[in-house]
Amino acid sequence: MNMIKNFSHSQMAGQRLMVGFDGTELNNDLRFLINTLKVGGIILFAMNIENPRQLNRLCTSIQEYARSVGQPSLFIAIDQEGGTVARLRKPHFKEFPGITELKTKSEVKTFATEMADDLTTLGFNMNMAPVLDVTPKNIQSIMEKRTFGHDPGRVAEMGSAFIKQHQAKGIMAVGKHFPGIGRTTLDSHLDMPEIDISAADLESFDLIPFNAALNTDVAAVMLSHIHYKKIDSHWPASLSPEIVSALLRNRMGFNGIVMTDDLDMGAIINHYDIYTAIHQILTADVDIALICHKGPNIEIAFEEIKKKMADDTGLREKGVQAVSRIMAGKEKYL
Repeated sequence: MNMIKNFSHSQMAGQRLMVGFDGTELNNDLRFLINTLKVGGIILFAMNIENPRQLNRLCTSIQEYARSVGQPSLFIAIDQEGGTVARLRKPHFKEFPGITELKTKSEVKTFATEMADDLTTLGFNMNMAPVLDVTPKNIQSIMEKRTFGHDPGRVAEMGSAFIKQHQAKGIMAVGKHFPGIGRTTLDSHLDMPEIDISAADLESFDLIPFNAALNTDVAAVMLSHIHYKKIDSHWPASLSPEIVSALLRNRMGFNGIVMTDDLDMGAIINHYDIYTAIHQILTADVDIALICHKGPNIEIAFEEIKKKMADDTGLREKGVQAVSRIMAGKEKYL
Protein backbone atom coordinates (compact mmCIF):
# COMPACT_ATOMS: atom_id res chain seq x y z
CA MET A 1 0.00 0.00 0.00
CA ASN A 2 2.89 2.40 0.71
CA MET A 3 3.83 2.64 -2.96
CA ILE A 4 0.48 4.20 -3.90
CA LYS A 5 -0.18 6.42 -0.89
CA ASN A 6 0.89 9.52 -2.84
CA PHE A 7 -1.12 8.66 -5.96
CA SER A 8 -3.76 11.17 -7.00
CA HIS A 9 -7.31 10.06 -7.82
CA SER A 10 -6.38 10.43 -11.49
CA GLN A 11 -3.34 8.19 -11.13
CA MET A 12 -5.39 5.57 -9.29
CA ALA A 13 -7.97 5.59 -12.09
CA GLY A 14 -5.48 5.65 -14.94
CA GLN A 15 -3.46 2.70 -13.65
CA ARG A 16 -6.56 0.56 -14.16
CA LEU A 17 -6.66 1.16 -17.91
CA MET A 18 -4.75 -0.59 -20.68
CA VAL A 19 -5.50 1.00 -24.03
CA GLY A 20 -4.71 1.02 -27.71
CA PHE A 21 -3.94 4.04 -29.90
CA ASP A 22 -3.45 5.00 -33.55
CA GLY A 23 0.04 5.71 -34.85
CA THR A 24 3.59 4.38 -34.98
CA GLU A 25 5.39 6.96 -32.84
CA LEU A 26 4.96 9.03 -29.70
CA ASN A 27 2.19 11.38 -30.82
CA ASN A 28 -0.27 13.74 -29.15
CA ASP A 29 -2.80 10.94 -28.63
CA LEU A 30 -0.23 8.90 -26.71
CA ARG A 31 0.86 11.94 -24.71
CA PHE A 32 -2.78 12.57 -23.74
CA LEU A 33 -3.24 8.95 -22.68
CA ILE A 34 -0.07 8.92 -20.57
CA ASN A 35 0.00 12.44 -19.11
CA THR A 36 -3.69 13.36 -18.84
CA LEU A 37 -5.42 9.99 -18.42
CA LYS A 38 -2.33 8.50 -16.72
CA VAL A 39 -3.01 5.05 -18.18
CA GLY A 40 -1.19 2.09 -16.68
CA GLY A 41 -0.62 0.23 -19.92
CA ILE A 42 -0.52 0.40 -23.71
CA ILE A 43 -1.30 -2.50 -26.06
CA LEU A 44 0.18 -2.49 -29.54
CA PHE A 45 -1.30 -3.96 -32.72
CA ALA A 46 -0.08 -4.45 -36.30
CA MET A 47 -1.13 -0.89 -37.18
CA ASN A 48 1.39 0.43 -34.61
CA ILE A 49 4.26 -1.69 -35.95
CA GLU A 50 6.54 -1.13 -38.96
CA ASN A 51 9.95 -2.67 -38.24
CA PRO A 52 12.17 -3.53 -35.25
CA ARG A 53 13.94 -0.17 -35.08
CA GLN A 54 10.69 1.80 -35.19
CA LEU A 55 9.05 -0.50 -32.66
CA ASN A 56 11.90 -0.30 -30.17
CA ARG A 57 11.96 3.49 -30.55
CA LEU A 58 8.19 3.62 -29.90
CA CYS A 59 8.38 1.45 -26.76
CA THR A 60 11.39 3.39 -25.45
CA SER A 61 9.74 6.75 -26.07
CA ILE A 62 6.58 5.63 -24.24
CA GLN A 63 8.56 4.80 -21.10
CA GLU A 64 10.75 7.90 -21.34
CA TYR A 65 7.73 10.16 -21.73
CA ALA A 66 5.98 8.52 -18.76
CA ARG A 67 9.02 9.18 -16.60
CA SER A 68 9.28 12.76 -17.83
CA VAL A 69 5.73 13.53 -16.67
CA GLY A 70 6.08 11.76 -13.33
CA GLN A 71 4.17 8.59 -14.19
CA PRO A 72 5.17 5.01 -13.34
CA SER A 73 6.53 2.81 -16.10
CA LEU A 74 3.80 1.37 -18.30
CA PHE A 75 2.86 -2.15 -19.18
CA ILE A 76 3.57 -2.42 -22.91
CA ALA A 77 1.67 -5.44 -24.16
CA ILE A 78 1.12 -7.35 -27.38
CA ASP A 79 -0.90 -10.37 -28.55
CA GLN A 80 1.91 -12.65 -29.67
CA GLU A 81 0.55 -16.18 -29.31
CA GLY A 82 2.15 -17.49 -32.50
CA GLY A 83 0.29 -18.87 -35.49
CA THR A 84 -2.97 -17.14 -36.36
CA VAL A 85 -2.71 -14.56 -33.56
CA ALA A 86 0.58 -12.69 -33.86
CA ARG A 87 1.23 -9.00 -34.41
CA LEU A 88 4.89 -9.44 -35.41
CA ARG A 89 5.14 -10.81 -38.95
CA LYS A 90 7.64 -11.38 -41.74
CA PRO A 91 9.62 -9.89 -43.38
CA HIS A 92 10.74 -7.71 -40.47
CA PHE A 93 10.09 -10.09 -37.57
CA LYS A 94 10.48 -13.76 -36.80
CA GLU A 95 7.19 -15.65 -37.10
CA PHE A 96 6.37 -18.42 -34.66
CA PRO A 97 4.15 -21.45 -35.32
CA GLY A 98 0.82 -21.83 -33.61
CA ILE A 99 0.98 -23.63 -30.28
CA THR A 100 -1.09 -26.47 -31.74
CA GLU A 101 2.10 -27.49 -33.57
CA LEU A 102 4.19 -27.83 -30.41
CA LYS A 103 4.40 -31.50 -29.43
CA THR A 104 6.67 -31.59 -26.38
CA LYS A 105 7.36 -29.58 -23.26
CA SER A 106 10.91 -29.04 -24.53
CA GLU A 107 9.54 -27.47 -27.73
CA VAL A 108 7.31 -25.17 -25.68
CA LYS A 109 10.28 -24.04 -23.56
CA THR A 110 12.33 -23.19 -26.65
CA PHE A 111 9.36 -21.46 -28.30
CA ALA A 112 8.53 -19.36 -25.22
CA THR A 113 12.16 -18.45 -24.53
CA GLU A 114 12.88 -17.31 -28.08
CA MET A 115 9.63 -15.36 -28.24
CA ALA A 116 10.34 -13.67 -24.90
CA ASP A 117 13.85 -12.74 -26.02
CA ASP A 118 12.42 -11.06 -29.11
CA LEU A 119 9.78 -9.19 -27.11
CA THR A 120 12.29 -7.99 -24.53
CA THR A 121 14.63 -6.69 -27.21
CA LEU A 122 11.80 -4.75 -28.83
CA GLY A 123 10.71 -3.11 -25.56
CA PHE A 124 7.69 -5.15 -24.47
CA ASN A 125 7.15 -6.36 -20.93
CA MET A 126 3.83 -8.22 -21.26
CA ASN A 127 2.44 -10.81 -23.67
CA MET A 128 -1.26 -11.68 -23.87
CA ALA A 129 -0.38 -15.37 -23.83
CA PRO A 130 -0.54 -18.29 -23.26
CA VAL A 131 -3.96 -19.51 -24.27
CA LEU A 132 -5.06 -21.90 -21.51
CA ASP A 133 -8.39 -22.87 -23.06
CA VAL A 134 -9.11 -26.57 -23.64
CA THR A 135 -10.98 -27.59 -26.80
CA PRO A 136 -13.30 -30.60 -26.38
CA LYS A 137 -13.05 -33.15 -29.19
CA ASN A 138 -16.76 -33.24 -29.94
CA ILE A 139 -17.35 -29.59 -30.92
CA GLN A 140 -16.15 -27.14 -33.57
CA SER A 141 -14.44 -24.82 -31.08
CA ILE A 142 -13.70 -21.24 -32.05
CA MET A 143 -10.29 -21.83 -30.38
CA GLU A 144 -9.38 -24.98 -32.33
CA LYS A 145 -6.26 -23.48 -33.95
CA ARG A 146 -5.11 -21.52 -30.89
CA THR A 147 -4.80 -24.03 -28.03
CA PHE A 148 -2.48 -26.75 -26.76
CA GLY A 149 -5.24 -29.29 -27.42
CA HIS A 150 -8.06 -31.42 -26.02
CA ASP A 151 -6.48 -32.75 -22.83
CA PRO A 152 -6.64 -30.44 -19.77
CA GLY A 153 -3.57 -32.07 -18.25
CA ARG A 154 -1.51 -31.47 -21.37
CA VAL A 155 -2.71 -27.87 -21.68
CA ALA A 156 -1.79 -27.34 -18.02
CA GLU A 157 1.72 -28.75 -18.49
CA MET A 158 2.44 -26.89 -21.73
CA GLY A 159 0.92 -23.63 -20.50
CA SER A 160 2.91 -23.72 -17.28
CA ALA A 161 6.15 -24.30 -19.21
CA PHE A 162 5.36 -21.30 -21.41
CA ILE A 163 4.67 -19.10 -18.37
CA LYS A 164 7.90 -20.09 -16.60
CA GLN A 165 10.10 -19.35 -19.61
CA HIS A 166 8.40 -16.05 -20.43
CA GLN A 167 8.55 -14.74 -16.90
CA ALA A 168 12.13 -15.91 -16.37
CA LYS A 169 12.98 -13.59 -19.26
CA GLY A 170 11.06 -10.66 -17.75
CA ILE A 171 7.95 -10.90 -19.93
CA MET A 172 4.74 -11.02 -17.91
CA ALA A 173 2.54 -13.88 -19.09
CA VAL A 174 -1.22 -13.39 -19.26
CA GLY A 175 -3.17 -16.66 -19.06
CA LYS A 176 -6.40 -16.49 -21.03
CA HIS A 177 -9.40 -16.69 -21.35
CA PHE A 178 -10.63 -17.40 -17.80
CA PRO A 179 -12.50 -19.54 -16.93
CA GLY A 180 -12.09 -21.14 -20.36
CA ILE A 181 -13.65 -20.60 -23.80
CA GLY A 182 -12.69 -23.85 -25.48
CA ARG A 183 -16.32 -24.99 -25.44
CA THR A 184 -17.56 -22.02 -27.49
CA THR A 185 -18.41 -21.95 -31.19
CA LEU A 186 -19.49 -18.27 -31.40
CA ASP A 187 -16.77 -15.62 -31.69
CA SER A 188 -17.05 -13.13 -28.81
CA HIS A 189 -15.62 -10.45 -31.12
CA LEU A 190 -19.07 -10.59 -32.74
CA ASP A 191 -21.45 -11.33 -29.87
CA MET A 192 -21.66 -12.95 -26.45
CA PRO A 193 -21.43 -16.76 -26.36
CA GLU A 194 -23.29 -18.63 -23.63
CA ILE A 195 -22.16 -21.83 -21.92
CA ASP A 196 -24.63 -23.89 -19.93
CA ILE A 197 -22.35 -25.99 -17.71
CA SER A 198 -22.11 -26.48 -13.97
CA ALA A 199 -19.32 -25.32 -11.68
CA ALA A 200 -18.32 -28.97 -11.27
CA ASP A 201 -17.98 -29.39 -15.07
CA LEU A 202 -15.87 -26.26 -15.23
CA GLU A 203 -13.61 -27.41 -12.41
CA SER A 204 -13.05 -30.89 -13.80
CA PHE A 205 -12.05 -29.68 -17.27
CA ASP A 206 -11.69 -25.97 -18.08
CA LEU A 207 -10.10 -24.79 -14.83
CA ILE A 208 -7.31 -27.39 -14.71
CA PRO A 209 -4.85 -25.34 -16.80
CA PHE A 210 -5.69 -22.16 -14.89
CA ASN A 211 -5.02 -23.85 -11.55
CA ALA A 212 -1.65 -24.95 -12.92
CA ALA A 213 -0.94 -21.41 -14.13
CA LEU A 214 -1.72 -19.98 -10.72
CA ASN A 215 0.62 -22.54 -9.16
CA THR A 216 3.27 -21.36 -11.64
CA ASP A 217 2.78 -17.78 -10.38
CA VAL A 218 1.39 -16.43 -13.64
CA ALA A 219 1.59 -12.63 -13.56
CA ALA A 220 -1.90 -11.95 -14.92
CA VAL A 221 -5.13 -13.57 -16.02
CA MET A 222 -7.40 -12.33 -18.80
CA LEU A 223 -11.15 -12.84 -18.47
CA SER A 224 -13.41 -14.04 -21.25
CA HIS A 225 -16.57 -12.30 -22.39
CA ILE A 226 -18.49 -15.58 -22.15
CA HIS A 227 -21.72 -15.92 -20.18
CA TYR A 228 -21.56 -19.00 -17.95
CA LYS A 229 -25.25 -19.10 -17.12
CA LYS A 230 -25.07 -21.58 -14.24
CA ILE A 231 -22.24 -19.71 -12.53
CA ASP A 232 -23.64 -16.18 -12.89
CA SER A 233 -27.13 -15.92 -14.30
CA HIS A 234 -26.71 -12.27 -15.30
CA TRP A 235 -23.15 -11.24 -16.14
CA PRO A 236 -20.44 -12.55 -18.50
CA ALA A 237 -17.16 -13.62 -16.88
CA SER A 238 -15.40 -10.29 -17.51
CA LEU A 239 -18.07 -8.41 -15.51
CA SER A 240 -18.98 -11.10 -12.99
CA PRO A 241 -18.39 -10.89 -9.22
CA GLU A 242 -19.21 -14.61 -9.02
CA ILE A 243 -16.45 -15.55 -11.44
CA VAL A 244 -13.79 -13.00 -10.52
CA SER A 245 -14.23 -12.27 -6.83
CA ALA A 246 -15.83 -15.50 -5.64
CA LEU A 247 -14.13 -18.06 -7.93
CA LEU A 248 -10.79 -16.66 -9.11
CA ARG A 249 -9.90 -14.48 -6.11
CA ASN A 250 -11.44 -16.27 -3.13
CA ARG A 251 -11.81 -19.91 -4.10
CA MET A 252 -8.70 -20.27 -6.28
CA GLY A 253 -6.67 -17.75 -4.29
CA PHE A 254 -5.30 -15.62 -7.14
CA ASN A 255 -3.85 -12.31 -5.99
CA GLY A 256 -2.19 -11.31 -9.26
CA ILE A 257 -3.44 -8.95 -11.93
CA VAL A 258 -6.84 -9.64 -13.50
CA MET A 259 -7.88 -7.89 -16.69
CA THR A 260 -10.81 -7.99 -19.05
CA ASP A 261 -10.61 -8.96 -22.67
CA ASP A 262 -11.15 -6.00 -25.01
CA LEU A 263 -14.25 -4.06 -23.99
CA ASP A 264 -14.74 -3.01 -27.62
CA MET A 265 -15.72 -6.55 -28.60
CA GLY A 266 -19.26 -7.31 -29.71
CA ALA A 267 -19.91 -9.51 -26.69
CA ILE A 268 -19.81 -6.35 -24.55
CA ILE A 269 -20.76 -3.39 -26.74
CA ASN A 270 -23.84 -5.17 -28.11
CA HIS A 271 -25.21 -5.57 -24.58
CA TYR A 272 -23.75 -2.95 -22.22
CA ASP A 273 -22.71 0.68 -22.29
CA ILE A 274 -19.28 1.65 -20.97
CA TYR A 275 -20.74 2.98 -17.72
CA THR A 276 -22.32 -0.36 -16.86
CA ALA A 277 -19.19 -2.26 -17.85
CA ILE A 278 -16.93 -0.10 -15.69
CA HIS A 279 -19.26 -0.36 -12.69
CA GLN A 280 -19.19 -4.14 -12.94
CA ILE A 281 -15.43 -4.25 -13.40
CA LEU A 282 -14.91 -2.22 -10.22
CA THR A 283 -17.46 -4.27 -8.29
CA ALA A 284 -16.07 -7.65 -9.41
CA ASP A 285 -12.43 -7.10 -8.30
CA VAL A 286 -11.10 -6.78 -11.86
CA ASP A 287 -7.90 -4.72 -11.87
CA ILE A 288 -7.54 -3.58 -15.48
CA ALA A 289 -10.08 -2.62 -18.13
CA LEU A 290 -8.71 -3.34 -21.61
CA ILE A 291 -9.92 -0.96 -24.35
CA CYS A 292 -8.05 -1.65 -27.55
CA HIS A 293 -9.31 1.04 -29.92
CA LYS A 294 -9.07 4.80 -29.94
CA GLY A 295 -12.38 6.42 -29.09
CA PRO A 296 -14.44 8.19 -26.43
CA ASN A 297 -14.81 5.09 -24.25
CA ILE A 298 -11.23 5.39 -23.00
CA GLU A 299 -11.76 8.84 -21.52
CA ILE A 300 -15.25 7.94 -20.30
CA ALA A 301 -13.84 4.89 -18.53
CA PHE A 302 -11.13 7.00 -16.88
CA GLU A 303 -13.63 9.58 -15.61
CA GLU A 304 -16.05 6.88 -14.46
CA ILE A 305 -13.39 4.96 -12.51
CA LYS A 306 -12.18 8.18 -10.88
CA LYS A 307 -15.72 9.24 -9.96
CA LYS A 308 -16.81 5.89 -8.55
CA MET A 309 -13.64 5.45 -6.50
CA ALA A 310 -14.16 8.95 -5.07
CA ASP A 311 -17.86 8.51 -4.32
CA ASP A 312 -18.04 4.93 -3.03
CA THR A 313 -16.01 3.85 0.01
CA GLY A 314 -16.28 0.16 -0.88
CA LEU A 315 -15.13 0.70 -4.46
CA ARG A 316 -12.33 2.96 -3.22
CA GLU A 317 -11.05 0.19 -0.95
CA LYS A 318 -11.26 -2.32 -3.80
CA GLY A 319 -9.48 0.21 -6.00
CA VAL A 320 -6.58 0.56 -3.60
CA GLN A 321 -6.19 -3.22 -3.58
CA ALA A 322 -6.35 -3.34 -7.39
CA VAL A 323 -3.73 -0.63 -7.89
CA SER A 324 -1.54 -2.31 -5.26
CA ARG A 325 -1.63 -5.51 -7.33
CA ILE A 326 -0.83 -3.57 -10.50
CA MET A 327 2.10 -1.76 -8.90
CA ALA A 328 3.40 -4.99 -7.36
CA GLY A 329 3.50 -6.47 -10.86
CA LYS A 330 5.33 -3.42 -12.19
CA GLU A 331 7.81 -3.50 -9.33
CA LYS A 332 8.56 -7.17 -9.99
CA TYR A 333 8.82 -7.11 -13.79
CA LEU A 334 9.43 -3.52 -14.92
